[in-house]
Amino acid sequence: MADMAKLSISDKELEYSVLKGSVGPDVIDIRKLYAQTGAFTYDPGFTSTASCESALTYIDGDAGILLHRGYPIDQLAEKSSFMEVSYLLLNGELPGKAAFEKFTTTITRHTMLHEQMATFFRGFRRDAHPMAIMCGAVGALSAFYHDSTDITDPIQRMIASHRLIAKMPTIAAMAYQYSVGRPFLYPQNSLSYTGNFLRMTFGNPAEPYEINPIVEKAMDKIFILHADHEQNASTSTVRLAGSSGANPFACIAAGIACLWGPAHGGANEAALEMLREIGTPERIPEYIARAKNKDDPFRLMGFGHRVYKNFDPRAKVMKATADAVLKELGVTDPIFDVARQLEQIALSDPYFVEKKLYPNVDFYSGVILSAIGFPTTMFTVLFALARTVGWVAQWNEMISDPEQKIGRPRQLYTGPTQRDYVAVDKR
Repeated sequence: MADMAKLSISDKELEYSVLKGSVGPDVIDIRKLYAQTGAFTYDPGFTSTASCESALTYIDGDAGILLHRGYPIDQLAEKSSFMEVSYLLLNGELPGKAAFEKFTTTITRHTMLHEQMATFFRGFRRDAHPMAIMCGAVGALSAFYHDSTDITDPIQRMIASHRLIAKMPTIAAMAYQYSVGRPFLYPQNSLSYTGNFLRMTFGNPAEPYEINPIVEKAMDKIFILHADHEQNASTSTVRLAGSSGANPFACIAAGIACLWGPAHGGANEAALEMLREIGTPERIPEYIARAKNKDDPFRLMGFGHRVYKNFDPRAKVMKATADAVLKELGVTDPIFDVARQLEQIALSDPYFVEKKLYPNVDFYSGVILSAIGFPTTMFTVLFALARTVGWVAQWNEMISDPEQKIGRPRQLYTGPTQRDYVAVDKR
């Protein structure tokens, strides 16, 4: 017999089924709560509410575990590639050789943008934030690709999914090139997904672009580590938008808009800005003291995580990647010295250890991206590029779910009760 949860409200005694996933906390099924009691639950931020059933990603924040379709994130980052992880998230299993070649070929052949999109880009101000361009350009894809917006057709859904994954690097690279006044570069089919992105971003038509394999590998790992992260704010936004029947391009644009928030996708940008504010290693003790002072509004960015109460499993991979990139590029900047020393203090200082304020993925990714040459305005764009795979997989899962309904959160109303209108001359 299934476990039951008992609820007493007014003079009613009710029972609700307890659902069990393959792993993770039990979930109390309260779908009939309002019909049976006339009451809602109150859960700001939905932090205790399971909004859907999913087989994509599992997180155990206390244990520092992140699994994609059951595979630990550190194994995927070390042994796999972003394209292979993309296939895994979309299809549920790692691909065989033939299936993988077919998938990568399909993605490669979808990387070109409709030629009129270049005109669309030129409508933005030259100093527009790349994320603003990203929101507009991705939303506009539905105006250029009418043949893949019918969400009731599984074939069109898959074409749209492939297009979004393939075209996002091209859009991101164009947003960067446009911001610095350089010409757009077409994709080159002989390159890898990540190598192609680096060339389109930093290359120019006047000379060949040589891809640094260590940088290429680092970027690929960054993409893997950001591919999906369960039902976070932007993923929930994609699902909520999709629940209304909106086309996939509009749904992903909604996710990008949500990701833009500094509490979500802007965290690595904020971490790097903090390192720049500290400036030199000599000033670290001053900022450590400020971080410990409850009356000081300063907070160390890039440490701790809302979900992970242990070491962020992605951060372990990212730390090794950061060391390799900084060594390869030989960049000299005081902020990298600040990052190294701040990291060591946070890992050994009793205050940080006790509160489990470990360096997280945002701390290291900001350092890596800056060393490669990306401006901070591009950091969240790169996050969106990688997370598109997760968003697309989550959207497909939601559309295929027979239990799916249009999202409709409830509220605890605290405004005025009913009152009569009074004419303006009598107020």
